[in-house]
Amino acid sequence: MISSWWTQGNTPPESGNQAVKAAIYRVTKSIFLINMKGESAVGNGGTISIGDLPVSKSNGYPLYAFAPPLPPENLGDPRFKKRHNLRYAYVAGAMANGITSVNMVEETARAGMLGFFGSAGLPLDKIESAINSLQPNIKNLPFGFNLIHSPNDPELEAAVVDLYIKQGISLVSASAYMNITLPLVYFRVKGIHLDPDGNIVCPNKIIAKVSRIEVARKFFSPPPEKLLAELVANKMITADEAALAGSVPLAEDLTAEADSGGHTDNRPAISLLPTMLALRNEMADKYKYKMPLCVGLGGGIATPYSAAAAFAMGAAYILTGSINQSCVEAGTSETVRQMLSEAAQADVTMAPAADMFEMGVKVQVLKRGTMFPFRALKLYDLYCMYDSYETIPEKQKTVLERDIFRCGFEDNWEQTKKFFLKCDPKQVERAEKDPRHKMALVFRSYLGQSSRWATTGDPSRRIDYQIWCGPSMGAFNEWTKGSFLEKPENRKTVTLAMNLLLGASVTTRINWLRNQGVSLPSDTERFCPLELSKIYKYTKK
Repeated sequence: MISSWWTQGNTPPESGNQAVKAAIYRVTKSIFLINMKGESAVGNGGTISIGDLPVSKSNGYPLYAFAPPLPPENLGDPRFKKRHNLRYAYVAGAMANGITSVNMVEETARAGMLGFFGSAGLPLDKIESAINSLQPNIKNLPFGFNLIHSPNDPELEAAVVDLYIKQGISLVSASAYMNITLPLVYFRVKGIHLDPDGNIVCPNKIIAKVSRIEVARKFFSPPPEKLLAELVANKMITADEAALAGSVPLAEDLTAEADSGGHTDNRPAISLLPTMLALRNEMADKYKYKMPLCVGLGGGIATPYSAAAAFAMGAAYILTGSINQSCVEAGTSETVRQMLSEAAQADVTMAPAADMFEMGVKVQVLKRGTMFPFRALKLYDLYCMYDSYETIPEKQKTVLERDIFRCGFEDNWEQTKKFFLKCDPKQVERAEKDPRHKMALVFRSYLGQSSRWATTGDPSRRIDYQIWCGPSMGAFNEWTKGSFLEKPENRKTVTLAMNLLLGASVTTRINWLRNQGVSLPSDTERFCPLELSKIYKYTKK
């Protein structure tokens, strides 16, 4: 084995567990662990030599291990950060109904991170209001808006895209897509052109969030020729734009969505991310894109250890969702924040999704403290078993009207009818002819309202709250137990983010040292939550 030595400069080494821990936390500086009279110590400054004895044995010590600097801004793919003008490879995911709020998006932008406003489930006027609030305040800082697949309301999806293009929103998080749609392609290719040097410029960018390899393949491919031809025929894009679109991927960036809150396939991150990375390499080689393709990881990111694991596996960035919902900036109620802060990893389950109810699609929600998942599943079972509400047994109807609807079916239908007449009249026309569809719309109204009862904190409907949540929430609560972050009123989006990022840097450096055969003191291997001021102290260069 080749010997390595550390030679002291102007500053003597420091011994003791605290000195070792402090050195690991100073992530902007290198770590030199040395053998000083049989004990581990930290060399400050000085020089190292490989293979040769130090010139002066009096100030030379055997070098146990070395770790280079790893500030949080060095985590992730530098190409992803450059593309989106980010300091940190960190994304606050778009939680629907404005849960990822204007305030949250603004805070992440100012911190050098990327946030997506949770526009899914909101009417156009509220989305436009959010755009008008954000654009003047953060101007050229990074931010984006959600664009969710709406198979039951394609007109709404098209209207949202039209609004984004009109208002100059150039970055979207595309979620819940199973197939590529015309509005999605329109957003991506509108305005595509060549710069003076002949390079293709795409003004609009998409970060796709997917959990299935077949869907990821579609996003990493150029837009479908059939949809491009349809856009040209409808005079929505020019023939030149369509021609250029054949040389770019629909999305340059893609989030591998593992076991997350809301829409999810409950995929394990440890197998999903490598699969998506392999696909990225395959598609980049196949199409010879000039721009790099990047894959990040979301779902399960809630502690420094999961963040470090994501970056170690090759994630270009990490995306958080569930834990942000428990933050003070989240567009939800104090009651929900408190419920989330008490959740354990096993306190989540799958329930029917309001937007894709008839298709049997499910979302992951909190089950602790709410009857929603069980009642939602009951509604779906009844929908599958019966052709109309009238054919449901009387005993079952009594339970529905007393406990879930809190009114008669026809009264509920009148309320549901008013909603759909305003936003999607075709659904009402179909329901008047199809009793089963009428039943589905009424059932969906409960699912749709349950998430709003949660965000507004309606006390009369607390037991019916639909709270999107993954098991990462429980992992976060376990990690923060006994710290200042245990209380929801202390949870701020950027504080959480910086703890995960600094913690990932610290954890990675610990692993580097351990992999060189060093046994570290046990108290150095746990990264405890820190106040933001202390984090910035450790990361200051």
